[in-house]
Amino acid sequence: MSAKPSLTKRIFLSIWKTINGLRKLVLNIIFFGVLAIFLAVVSSDDSVKIEPNSALVLNLGGSIVDQKRQVDPLQAALAESKGNKVNAEILLADIIYVINNAASDKRISTLVLDLSRLKHTGISKLESIGIALENFKASGKEIVAIGNYYNQKQYFLASYANTVYLNPKGSVSLDGFSRYRQYYKSALDKLKVKAHVFRVGTFKSAVEPYLRNDMSAAAKQANQELLDDLWQSYAGIVAKNRDIPEDNLVLNAEEYLTQLDKAGGDSAQMAMSMKWVDELATTDQFRLSMIDKVGKDKQGDSFNKVSFYDYLTLVKPFPNPIPQDTVGIIVAKGTILNGNQPAGEIGGESTSELLRKARFDENVKAVVLRVDSPGGSAFASEQIRQEVLALKQAGKPVVVSMGSLAASGGYWISASADYIFATPTTLTGSIGIFGMITTFEDSLATLGIHTDGVSTSDWAGLSVTRALSPQVEAVIQKHIEHGYQEFIDLVATSRDMTVEQVDKIAQGRVWSGKKALSLGLVDELGELDNAVTKAAALADIEVYDTKVIERELSTEEKFIQEMFAQAAQYLPESMVKQTTLEKVLSRWTQVIEEFAAFDDPNGVYLYCDNCNY
Repeated sequence: MSAKPSLTKRIFLSIWKTINGLRKLVLNIIFFGVLAIFLAVVSSDDSVKIEPNSALVLNLGGSIVDQKRQVDPLQAALAESKGNKVNAEILLADIIYVINNAASDKRISTLVLDLSRLKHTGISKLESIGIALENFKASGKEIVAIGNYYNQKQYFLASYANTVYLNPKGSVSLDGFSRYRQYYKSALDKLKVKAHVFRVGTFKSAVEPYLRNDMSAAAKQANQELLDDLWQSYAGIVAKNRDIPEDNLVLNAEEYLTQLDKAGGDSAQMAMSMKWVDELATTDQFRLSMIDKVGKDKQGDSFNKVSFYDYLTLVKPFPNPIPQDTVGIIVAKGTILNGNQPAGEIGGESTSELLRKARFDENVKAVVLRVDSPGGSAFASEQIRQEVLALKQAGKPVVVSMGSLAASGGYWISASADYIFATPTTLTGSIGIFGMITTFEDSLATLGIHTDGVSTSDWAGLSVTRALSPQVEAVIQKHIEHGYQEFIDLVATSRDMTVEQVDKIAQGRVWSGKKALSLGLVDELGELDNAVTKAAALADIEVYDTKVIERELSTEEKFIQEMFAQAAQYLPESMVKQTTLEKVLSRWTQVIEEFAAFDDPNGVYLYCDNCNY
C-alpha cells in the first residue's frame, strides 16, 4: 500500500503549481506584448509605397532554393539580413511570382537586375527565372542589368536584359563547365588505410578517389558528355539572348589574349567589343541614367525604385481561408538522411510524414513532389518511395518536378510517380549503388596498436580497427549487387522499360534532363507550374488551389527568426562577412558534416557526388 503524500508536501506542490502557472502567464504576456508591438511597427505608416513608373530592383542575394532551411535565430541574424548576406536563401517561387506580378503591375515600368550578391544556384533554376524574365519583356517592359563584375551564373540572367551595364573597371567571367576532384589512393597507401569499396555501376565514380589517383576513362567519358550537354544549353540560351555566336562566349587562351590586346588590356572594353555588355557606366552614371528613365526617388537622390524584398512583402498573396480542392506541393531538397530532419532537408521519417499529411488531407486531390537531391541513404529513399506509392493507392496522383538535380536516391524517390517533369539541365539518373568501409588496422599497427579478442560469429566485433575477411566482403558486395538489381527493376517497372534497357543507361551514369527525356527516364521537360497543371489534370480538377505542405514553424519560432533577421540589417558588416580562410574551412566542414551524417542502417547509399556543376 502506498502512503498518501504528507500535508506539507501537498502544500509545496500546490505552491509550485501556482508559481509555475504564473511564470507561464508572465512569459506569454511578455511574448504576445512584444508580438503586438512588432505587428504595430510593421503595419505603421512607414510601409513601402510604389510610385508610378517605378523600377523593380531584383537585388538577389545568396542562394536560390526550392525550400529554405530551418535556421536558429542567431544564424538568421548573422546570415540573412533580408537576403543581402552571402548565406541567405531566396525561394525560387518568390522570385518567379514577383517577376510575373510586376509584368502586369502598371506601377512598374522597368526591371533592374542587380546580381552582385547572387552566389549559389543551379542552372535549371536560372532557366526558370529566365522564362519569367522573357514574359516580363513580352509585356512591353524593359529589363536592364547592372554589375561591377559578372560571374557565369550572374551573366546568364543578365543576358536576358535589354541593356547590360558594366562598370568601366569591371569584367565578365565566362569559363565553361569543369569537373575536377582530389584522389587519395597514394595518401591512403602511405597512411596504410584500407578502403573497402562495394559498388555496382561502371560510371558510379563516387568512390574513385579512394581507389585511384586519377579519373577513370569511363568517368571522364561520362563527365565530358554531360558537361558538353549542359554547356550547349547554357551557351545556346545566352548566345540567343545576346544575338552573338556561341563560340564568342568562351575563348581559348590564345583567342582571349588576342581580344584583350585589341582592347588595350582593358577587360571592360573587351567585354564591349565582344558584345557581352552594351554600356560601361559607373554607379553614379547608372543612377543618372535611371533617373532619366523612371524619375527621381522622392525620398532621396536615387531613381524611383522598389526592391525585390519590399515588393514581395507588398504583393505576396494571403492563403485562401476557404477550403477547396488543392494540389499539394512537397519539397524534397538536399541529401536524403534517416529519421526526422529540419525544414529544407530530407528525412526518411519527416518527408514521409509530409506525404502522409497530404494523403489524409481531404482537400488535397493531387501532389507535386519537387525533388532537388543528389540522393543519400538507400533505406530512407525507400521509406519515402513507399509513401509515394501509398498516395497513388489512395487515388491521389503524384507528379514529380525535378529541380537542379534528382539523381541516385533522388531518382529512386521519383521513379514511381505517375508523371515526371525535368528541366533541360536537370542532373538526373545516376542509377547505381555503393558502400564503403575504411579500416585502419595497418595504420594502428605502425603505431604499435593492435586489436585482438574472440567472438561467437563472423559479424560480432566488426570494427574499423580490424581487417575485413574475404567472406564478409563477399556478403557486403552481394547486398550491393542485390540493391542495384532492385534499383533497375524498380525503374523498369515504373518507366515501362525492360531491365536490359534500364541497365544500359544506368551503371551510375548521370544524364541531363534533355537527354533523360530521350532515354525515357522522364516524361516531359517543364517547370513546377507545368507539374502542378498536370497533377490537377490527372486528378480531374479544374478549379483548385496550391499549397506547400511543410513542417511549419511555431508562432514563437517565426517571430524570433523574423525579429533577428530584421535586426541583422543593423549589424556591422564585419560581423557577417566571411574571410577567405573561413570560406575554405566552411566548405571542408560542410563536406565532413555531410558524410558524417550518412547513417543508412545497412551502410548502403544511393548518392551522386558527381552532381555539382
